[in-house]
Amino acid sequence: MSLGKVDSGRDLTQPTLLTRLEPDNSQHLAELCGPYDQHLRQIETRLGVTISNRGNEFKFTGEEQSVIAAKALITKLYQELADGSAMTSEALHLALQDSGVVALTQGADAGFQMIKTRKKSVKPRGYNQNRYVQAIREHDINFGIGPAGTGKTFLAVACAVEAFEQEKISRILLVRPAVEAGEKLGFLPGDLAQKIDPYLRPLYDALYELFGFERVEKLIERGFIEVAPLAYMRGRTLNDAFIILDESQNTTAEQMKMFLTRIGFGSTVVVTGDMTQIDLPSKTQSGLRHAIRVLGAVEGISFTHFGAKDVVRHPLVQRIVEAYEIHEGNGRES
Repeated sequence: MSLGKVDSGRDLTQPTLLTRLEPDNSQHLAELCGPYDQHLRQIETRLGVTISNRGNEFKFTGEEQSVIAAKALITKLYQELADGSAMTSEALHLALQDSGVVALTQGADAGFQMIKTRKKSVKPRGYNQNRYVQAIREHDINFGIGPAGTGKTFLAVACAVEAFEQEKISRILLVRPAVEAGEKLGFLPGDLAQKIDPYLRPLYDALYELFGFERVEKLIERGFIEVAPLAYMRGRTLNDAFIILDESQNTTAEQMKMFLTRIGFGSTVVVTGDMTQIDLPSKTQSGLRHAIRVLGAVEGISFTHFGAKDVVRHPLVQRIVEAYEIHEGNGRES
């Protein structure tokens, strides 16, 4: 392996990194590169590098940190192929998030905050998710703000499960404002808690994955996990609890203040929301937007902002989020 200067091309100042992947396995190399080298092109686009290869010899050209990151990622992926893993565009997309490459190219510490539960361990994908988990562990009130697919809700639930199993808290509360996203709650059967239940499905799914279905049902029956509409929080003081307020962009300023002042001793609060998905009436101010402005400088409260690059779902989701961000940044042109 060597790091030197490119001797041809448009930019003579860009460094190049050479490496040889061993053992030389043509099948694994074909899987690594992908059909028509589409996996290499995916890495090039994400990291801003140029990758060329002849057999198992690879050359990376670009900014120094980026070529180091690309080499590290390619080596890691090749080793995983040798160990029997499959390589797909989706797996590569997740690997780009999971490997700490983004943190490396930003010159950040790539150490990750592992979340350990009895059923499985959860590793943050990328720098922002890692920062988010660290903030939840260090602050009593935390905001995770960003588009769908960035992991803000799942990581909050994972942290809650970890804290419960380590007996740091005695119960988990899942809270959501009763605002319909184009649907009318009145047409749904049951009381208000039952009506809001379908809207908490992402929280339930995360609990089932981390606790198991039967254990979740038992914990709900015994009151260790509580699911409640935001309106049910009024007048309560919540001690030794992990409270997650999901879809907080659909709270009013008054509701947000009411919710945040419910926190008691030994409790952790995580508020998640997406400012692009507000379903409130047009003249009603979002409680999340108001809280960001009012509480941004308050000591002991953390804010983690996620963007399109933090999306860990299908690669198309990331591109969709980026397209909407560009559109909205241009003044919501029609």
